[in-house]
Amino acid sequence: MPTMTPRVRIAATAAALVLAAGTPVAAYAALDDDPKAAASAAAGRGRPYVETRLFFGTERPDGGPAVTDKQFLAFVDQHVTPSFPAGLTIQDGRGQWRDDSGRIERERSYELILLYPVSEARVHDPQIEGIRAAYERLYGQESVGRADEATRVDF
Repeated sequence: MPTMTPRVRIAATAAALVLAAGTPVAAYAALDDDPKAAASAAAGRGRPYVETRLFFGTERPDGGPAVTDKQFLAFVDQHVTPSFPAGLTIQDGRGQWRDDSGRIERERSYELILLYPVSEARVHDPQIEGIRAAYERLYGQESVGRADEATRVDF
């Protein structure tokens, strides 16, 4: 291996440091050290959105057959997609909650995640309430859980 002169060695080391300092890894590592800096850096990214999560149980209180994947996806196609054609996310879950009689119920469930601009919240709120009411009515559910959170989104 050829020997590097001190001048070449210093130049190579300096170049490596400059390249390393400019990489995203170094930037993210610095953010990891300071949670406030990380929050500040992310705060300006994206546009203001609302994230609504709906929680659908599959067991029926009357003891009838559980809601199947096929039934749930048909429900989404008919009752959710028309109001949210830009996209949504469905996650399988296992949930538990206390029913009206005080029993702890455990069941297979679905989490539906909807993202929409804050400017559309007034339009989407009654649509989401309609989705909840339709599922409760069609599948005999006591309730469909809902959680809303302000967020920023960038696609």
